[in-house]
Parts: sequence; structure tokens; C-alpha cells
Amino acid sequence: VQLQASGGGLVQAGGSLRLSCAASGFTFTMYHMGWFCQAPGKEREFVAGISLSGATKYYSDSVKGRFTISRDNAKNTVYLQMNSLKPEDTAVYYCAALSRVRDSSTDYEAHQYDYWGQGTQVTVSS
Repeated sequence: VQLQASGGGLVQAGGSLRLSCAASGFTFTMYHMGWFCQAPGKEREFVAGISLSGATKYYSDSVKGRFTISRDNAKNTVYLQMNSLKPEDTAVYYCAALSRVRDSSTDYEAHQYDYWGQGTQVTVSS
């Protein structure tokens, strides 16, 4: 199993980045996908999630309206379009795969996810 995240970098406040996460080694279409972030000294936090078909999307309040999650099941890839970036978005961003959705809160909970990528650093300068 591999989740390879890419697309991070250094950007000025107000700028944009697009993160990608290429999946392999498991049946991508059977997993919800999520993005989480972790800043130094903080716990890993939910950013966005997406259902199997992509029809349902979930966002944290802090990114709603600025970030967009999407997936391409033909390419086994999930994306995170990040617009209007703020310095407080600075963190390592991880993609993750979730096989079993138990209830409406499952997608938001890091410990529910089965597989994790290695993370990609996003730094937003003021």
C-alpha cells in the first residue's frame, strides 16, 4: 500500500497550491479519502474528506470556501485545491484512506483511517 502526496511548497498569503495524492496497492474506489494537516506542536487535524464516488465532500470550518477536495478514480488520485492560503494553513499535509464508515463523524476522525501517506509540507508566508 502506498499513498504518495505531492504538491506542497512555499507560497505567499493569498496564493494557491494544489496537492495530489497517488494511491496504489489497494482498491481505491472502495475507500473514502481524506486530507489532514499537522502543524508543529499540534495534533493532526481533519481538513477535508470525500466519499467513494466524490459526490459527498466534508470540510473543516477553517478551510470551508477556500479548499476543494476532489478525486479521480480512473487515476487513483485525490486532490486538494487550496486557495486564499493563510499563514495559519502552514503544516504538513497528509492524505489518508478510510475503508469503513461507521457513522457521520467517521470521515473526520484520524484514528478511523486505515492508510496514511508520508505528508507534504505547505508553508504560507505573510
